[in-house]
Amino acid sequence: RLNITKYANQQSIAKPLFEYIYYHENDARYALDLAVQATQVCQYKDWWWKVQLGKCYYTLGLVRDAEQQFKSALKNHKNIETILRLIRVYVRLDQPLTALDTCKRGLEYFANDVTILTEMSRIFEGLNNTTMSMKYYKIIAQEDASHTEAIASIGMHHFYNDQPELALRYYRRLLQMGVHNAELFNNLGLCCFYAQQYDHTISCFERALNLATDENLADVWYNISHIAITLGDIIMAEECLRLAIASDNRHALAYNNLGVIEMRNGNVTAARTYFHAAANIASYVYEAHFNSAYLAYEVGDLQTSYIAVQKSLLAYPGHYDSKTLLQKLQRYFSHI
Repeated sequence: RLNITKYANQQSIAKPLFEYIYYHENDARYALDLAVQATQVCQYKDWWWKVQLGKCYYTLGLVRDAEQQFKSALKNHKNIETILRLIRVYVRLDQPLTALDTCKRGLEYFANDVTILTEMSRIFEGLNNTTMSMKYYKIIAQEDASHTEAIASIGMHHFYNDQPELALRYYRRLLQMGVHNAELFNNLGLCCFYAQQYDHTISCFERALNLATDENLADVWYNISHIAITLGDIIMAEECLRLAIASDNRHALAYNNLGVIEMRNGNVTAARTYFHAAANIASYVYEAHFNSAYLAYEVGDLQTSYIAVQKSLLAYPGHYDSKTLLQKLQRYFSHI
């Protein structure tokens, strides 16, 4: 073991040694010992060591201690990295509003800094404030025209707002920048399909399948099943959904859609099994709960339907069809 006290007194060696221990050896506790002693040697005046102390505390889960160190470092020296680390401390503490205030204070010193703006966009997105998130992503795109995350997020926003042609422009921009992965070609395929550029759809999904990894292969097959359903090829859609489940046996949406196909084919038992599987895997997927409730209602199992539709409304309180079904059930139970 190293003599920490000896090296902490040698400032020319202490900093490179800390980075070696922290990044290469990944030993946050040992790095913390060095940082504590080095901070004492420089009489708590070196902002760099305060940041390193904060990093160690953050890694060890002592988030409040990390916050104090980052704040102290910012009093000595304003630095973008320190601001970003303080923002992530507040995000980890689940204090998004405090994190946003920190971002705004950081922008007073570093106007229109892309990294701080990116953090703000992510926080707003996490708060489900899409309008503000898009506002900052657009500012980022103006400041840095090759910012992958901003371009992809704006493209996704246009796609879900029924503007596939605009989304296609942003995804093509990513392609021109040299991004080649399964997610991009998957999104390009969907945009081409909904923009009625059918000649490119199949080739994009073929590229997506070729580039897909074990983590995203199921999602590619799931999206291809949507294309098949839209074209009316239910057999192909069913095969794609089964391939999605074969790639990821916890793909809740694939189970749900497979249940819908089975229900359409009159296989009530199989449909019920798929809906229950989807609901157990992902309780936040309201479609699985609603489909299960609707199926139970159709076969006369009203108690099961009532329980399932309540779960659906818990996941998505504004779902119109769930509200309608619940009203029917309540009307029926009130007459008993």
